[in-house]
Amino acid sequence: MTDQRRAYLYAFATVCLWSTVASACKLSLRYLQPVELLFYATIVSCCVLFSVILLQGKGEMLRRLGRQDWLISLRLGLLNPFLYYLVLFKAYDLLPAQQAQPLNYTWAITLTLLSIPLLGQSIGRLQVLAICVSYLGVLIISTHGDIFSLDFDSPLGVGLALFSTVLWALYWIFNTRDHRDPVIGLFLNFCCALPFIGAYMLLTQGLRTVAVEGLLGAAYLGVFEMGIAYVFWLKAMKLSSDTAKIANLIFISPFLSLFFIRFLVGETILPATFLGLLCIIVGLVLQSRANRAGRGRE
Repeated sequence: MTDQRRAYLYAFATVCLWSTVASACKLSLRYLQPVELLFYATIVSCCVLFSVILLQGKGEMLRRLGRQDWLISLRLGLLNPFLYYLVLFKAYDLLPAQQAQPLNYTWAITLTLLSIPLLGQSIGRLQVLAICVSYLGVLIISTHGDIFSLDFDSPLGVGLALFSTVLWALYWIFNTRDHRDPVIGLFLNFCCALPFIGAYMLLTQGLRTVAVEGLLGAAYLGVFEMGIAYVFWLKAMKLSSDTAKIANLIFISPFLSLFFIRFLVGETILPATFLGLLCIIVGLVLQSRANRAGRGRE
């Protein structure tokens, strides 16, 4: 099997895993509070990432870590997983999965907006169009298609879902300055965040007995969303001769996710959800083309 074909397999496996995340979140939150889901999922993720590090023969790298490595992970870990997933899980708790999931996909648009003040970048007409089209999709989804009413199921939920994109975009910007091995870095981030997540849980919820179904859901998210999917995507990017060939597979994920939401969670998918999601995807495609055109002029 060629490296490119293996890259496609890893990428497609990642997309399939990502597509189940919204359903897994919504089902798990029937039994757990958002911070509880985050706490147990993070524990599992730390175990999974540590196992991957050992299997990849990178255990010696952990022994060579310095004080600066831990300080970097402390800062990044407070962004992701602590703040990012806490806000995202709360958004899933307040919103139907078919609303929260597409809104989370606008993080690339948020990244463009944040790159203006943080990175000093300018944006062109195509990027402005991408932003307008994507946020039109957000408005369509959030109002069930009645965009002029501005009547939201949960204004707080919509706000949290959009705020999660800000946190993820910030994490992505700051993470580009981290030159450590990606899996090592992610493992340290989760380890550093775990005490803060646990302390926040004890202060707000306390430690209580939870249903097995909730723990299984947390374990699923810890293994796949916060662990294996990330490793698979890194592997796909490394094997591919052209990352753009596999990056476009991401656009399959939100539509596939609606299939799982319909049949696993039981939500009736509204026409406005499809229309809004289509607008968001069109905006992301325009954004991707604008980025490639910008790199071509450099």
